Amino acid sequence: MGDFHQNGNIATLHNLTNRPIEDLERDLIDFSRHRPMGLVIPSFYSELATPALENIVHELARVPYLNEIVIGLDRADEAEYRHALEFFGRLPQHHRVLWNDGPRLRAIDAKLQEKGLAPTEPGKGRNVWFCYGYSVATGRASTVALHDADIKTYKRDLLARLIYPVANPGFSFHFSKGFYARSNGSTLGGRVTRLLVTPLILALRVVCGRSDYLDFLHSFRYPLAGEFALRRNVIDDLRIPTDWGLEIGVLSEMYRNHSTNRLCQVDIADTYDHKHQDLSVEDQTRGLSRMSIDIAKAMYRKLAIQGETFSTDKVRTIKATYFRIALDLIELFEADAAINGLTFDRHKEEEAVALFAANVVKAGDLFRENPMDTPFIPPWNSVISAVPTVLEELRDAVELDMEEFSS
Repeated sequence: MGDFHQNGNIATLHNLTNRPIEDLERDLIDFSRHRPMGLVIPSFYSELATPALENIVHELARVPYLNEIVIGLDRADEAEYRHALEFFGRLPQHHRVLWNDGPRLRAIDAKLQEKGLAPTEPGKGRNVWFCYGYSVATGRASTVALHDADIKTYKRDLLARLIYPVANPGFSFHFSKGFYARSNGSTLGGRVTRLLVTPLILALRVVCGRSDYLDFLHSFRYPLAGEFALRRNVIDDLRIPTDWGLEIGVLSEMYRNHSTNRLCQVDIADTYDHKHQDLSVEDQTRGLSRMSIDIAKAMYRKLAIQGETFSTDKVRTIKATYFRIALDLIELFEADAAINGLTFDRHKEEEAVALFAANVVKAGDLFRENPMDTPFIPPWNSVISAVPTVLEELRDAVELDMEEFSS
């Protein structure tokens, strides 16, 4: 691609040569002797019927270096769990499917609920949290990657490049974040990153002043990418958000817990497309509307921890500044789309910005109404301290589910 820019804050590993996947995998096989690797995939049962997940399983079946694959299955009854075991049974690697709605995992959840240690709401955060707990319990992987189950353009190169920086024993990285051009080859994607996150960071820098945290977020090419890899010890004190601010929340945790020279971002795909969320203009509890509120709240929360205050007037100023910056960026994205021959609907872009601007204010209102709200699941080291047997119970529950329902 000819891009070798480094911003100085976060190491950026580029795709400069389209190195053959076979070369990457030879390295990873060698790394696996020192750092066994695993993969976590959170999934809804409904995604088993999609071409995206069918292709992901087909690609993963050819990956030679993984020691474990953990699939978190949500919204499945017993018959659907049985089908999922058959569906993922094609994987030649050691793999386990967590039946998150099954009685055994629900019993563990209820036990933790009594102690205030369980996820407070369903969703991707809860799914990932249980999968990470199981990965820690088995100890089969010292490096764990995560990606979603809805990637339409998936190739196994994506996983290889994502996990390479953390798996390489010659590197010092503890966390890698994937990035890519959000385009399916015909349209420009990534509305929430382009039209909310980037202009909101710039607006917060104008209104609140420069901060290391905002500079940190702004260093990431695609902060909302759902693909990242980390060393297993990072999981121990990782607080995972339960709301739709998962990706920003995880980055905030990396900022809080780790030196920036232990973090990197890596180019993992030339093109990328996945299931698109509705804008949901009429219902702020769903789609991109809910996501935009949760992301803005996550930023306000982090800045408040650092001493920033958010009065009604300040939030309105942030909204006005955001709105102007976002509209200016639309012109840049329109030009970028045009030179690349991509379809660009300016009206829909402006409609999204108008919704996000309203939600910047709504997020501020919600934050002020409940400033003590902390939508984070306790880290696993806290859970283990309170319930020392929890990892063994989780591991046994998954193994018993697999044994009982595989036939």
